[in-house]
Amino acid sequence: MTGPIDAVIFDWGGTITPWHSVDLREQWTVFARGMGAIACSLNDTASAVHAAEEAAWQRGRSEGTSARLDEILQDAGLDPQAPATHAGLTAYRDFWEPHTFTHPAIPSLWESLRDKGIRVGVLSNTIWTRDYHREIFARDEVLHLIDGDIYSSETPWVKPRTEIFLAAAAAVEADPRRCVYVGDRSFEDVHGPQSAGMRAIWIPHSDIPTEQQVSHEATPDAVAHELSDIADIVTAWSLDGHA
Repeated sequence: MTGPIDAVIFDWGGTITPWHSVDLREQWTVFARGMGAIACSLNDTASAVHAAEEAAWQRGRSEGTSARLDEILQDAGLDPQAPATHAGLTAYRDFWEPHTFTHPAIPSLWESLRDKGIRVGVLSNTIWTRDYHREIFARDEVLHLIDGDIYSSETPWVKPRTEIFLAAAAAVEADPRRCVYVGDRSFEDVHGPQSAGMRAIWIPHSDIPTEQQVSHEATPDAVAHELSDIADIVTAWSLDGHA
């Protein structure tokens, strides 16, 4: 497929943020400790929420359905509105904060794309709210560079469902066939956008846990070993389209 590019849409974790290997059980131990749980209660609470989250992500991989943090807490038998739960979530956010910072190459990349008249989008599989993600982008002073963003927590779907990629294209007011998607997971970020008619750039540096990988056949339209490669790839595609 060739042609001009109107928008480049980015995955969040492992793409906009550098890849980090995170102890997913530990996040819920920190949460339970923040709630004030101790001893056996701490372990039981952490195990229950961890199991609920794992089940939610597994449904996403097998059925393509989304999940939200409040629902996961409820599935674990917790009241999302209880003061203790709020205290636990404060600790949980503190745990995640070091893993949320925007890659230092992103601001200049997004500015260069927008200078060329190419819109910038974000599409993330996430249990977190739109407001939380946008707070992160505002903290890192890149929110103003985003022309449209979609989070699976606000839709019925997760990547690689075609519907969520079409929603992301609509958010940046572009035809999917004139969009590029950039991400680090082959199933979600190559197979998914290609199924929606987009081109896909794969960033192959993330150490995706085996249990999160899904067997599939997909070949990226391009591979970017550095974020800075993306602008050159997209520019070349656009020039081909105008030739």
